[in-house]
Amino acid sequence: MRAAIGAVVLAMLAVVVPGPPVAQAAPGSPALTPPLGWNSWNSFGCGGVNETVIRQAADTMVSSGMRDAGYQYVVVDDCWFDPQRDAQGNLRAHPTKFPSGMKALGDYIHGRGLKFGIYQVPTERTCAQGGGAHPGSTGSMGHEVQDARSFASWGVDYLKYDWCSSSGTRDQQVARFTIMRDALRATGRPIVYSINPNSYHAPTGDKYNWGEVADLWRTTEDLLDIWQNGNTNSYPMGVGNVVDVTAPLAVQAGPGHWNDPDMLVVGRPGLTLTESRSHFALWALMAAPLMAGNDIRTMSADVSAILRSPRLLAVNQDSLGAGGRRVRDDGTTEVFAKPLADGSVAVGLFNRGNATATVSTTPAQIGLSGGSFTLTDLWTGATSSSTGQLSASVPAHGVAAYRVSGGSPVASTTSRLRGAGSGRCLDLDNSSTAAGALAVIRDCHTAASQSWTTWPGGEIRVFGDKCLDAENSGTSNGTRVISWPCNNQNNQQWTLRSDGSIANARSGLCLDVNQAATANGSRLILWTCNNQPNQQWTRT
Repeated sequence: MRAAIGAVVLAMLAVVVPGPPVAQAAPGSPALTPPLGWNSWNSFGCGGVNETVIRQAADTMVSSGMRDAGYQYVVVDDCWFDPQRDAQGNLRAHPTKFPSGMKALGDYIHGRGLKFGIYQVPTERTCAQGGGAHPGSTGSMGHEVQDARSFASWGVDYLKYDWCSSSGTRDQQVARFTIMRDALRATGRPIVYSINPNSYHAPTGDKYNWGEVADLWRTTEDLLDIWQNGNTNSYPMGVGNVVDVTAPLAVQAGPGHWNDPDMLVVGRPGLTLTESRSHFALWALMAAPLMAGNDIRTMSADVSAILRSPRLLAVNQDSLGAGGRRVRDDGTTEVFAKPLADGSVAVGLFNRGNATATVSTTPAQIGLSGGSFTLTDLWTGATSSSTGQLSASVPAHGVAAYRVSGGSPVASTTSRLRGAGSGRCLDLDNSSTAAGALAVIRDCHTAASQSWTTWPGGEIRVFGDKCLDAENSGTSNGTRVISWPCNNQNNQQWTLRSDGSIANARSGLCLDVNQAATANGSRLILWTCNNQPNQQWTRT
């Protein structure tokens, strides 16, 4: 559980937006667009949550205009239940915090045209339970079917299911999360299934495609109202840290399967207004679920306006469901691009630095071709025209956001590349998103590190902004193959030949598995093209 935008200047500059996601929705997913709502945890935690607060939040969702803007779910997080089940093993509401019971609360929320969300865990105890002020053992382990039926009978529309344990392998988590997924589907009620496989143990959200299990899944440890922290994926995390883990996973997003970079901290005291705006824009561009976590009953008009930004909400809810890719990363400035259903592209110009900076991109970088474009400022609605470069003066920690219409989407193909000799797929060592990660073969899966996008011009991209690269522009047999920030150099250009080989433009050598190895983790090198199975690749 846990900007002012400068004037747009026009003129022209190559990176591209990967094609449609390859992951598949969890069976029966009702989440065809990212869920929009509010969650109680960030503002009320365990001690402050009660039915009065939840009802007031539901009322505010209506009176503030959030419901009319598209927000639907009111999610009651941890500590809503009696610490002990009843004699039949049924969950029940906490007698003093929720004296009317959970069905009555669900009816109240539904009566305001909203949907009802609830919290539970696949282990024995919730994150807050285990002694002291929060005793009990009311996790769903061994009660999955019973609890799913209870939720359906109460009118629950959304379940947040949180691992809350330092133990459990990835495969054990997959099994337990799947049990509840199937129990929910069996009720016949369309309950959105949100999981967190990352609490208190080695992070797995960026190493496995949880879209095979759930409708949305946490990609990182908990997000706090911090702009940036020194951590990569350990508690606590700031906005920038979460972006760095989640942005490379964009190919996993799509209707029915969403990367979840955690609840919004928009309006929380640790962020400036500019940082809250940037946080919201980036989550919208990444096709993330937008679950407000501030106390919406007392939020300022400025914070309310951010949460209800109509053009950014439209980008987030676009029916294509593409995750926004980080297509260029210059260190302190970055460019995000999200293809939209009508052929336009939503663009974010992100300034991570501590001073105002000019951030620029081009049609080619964001995945468009052509010579005439219309730019719509996603904050203000102002429009302008362009025949080339998009550029804005962006404040420190700010995001300038635009919808770019006109031209045509650049053709690209996203797939896995399976080796004929091994039957395994092109991957990166430890699924690393870092520059210089070694290319290897591994058992084929659907996580982002095996989703490779080929483009006219010869780039083979992964994670949006990394390209398959001959290390140090090497041209000799045995040169290692790595991922590296895309730079349009010929050591990053490849030709997919009719015999299945993939030849490097600079060296003329072929992508090869070192010594024709077939084991997981075998590394990729360049070698004289020889038409052997260890040099043959097929899309899958």
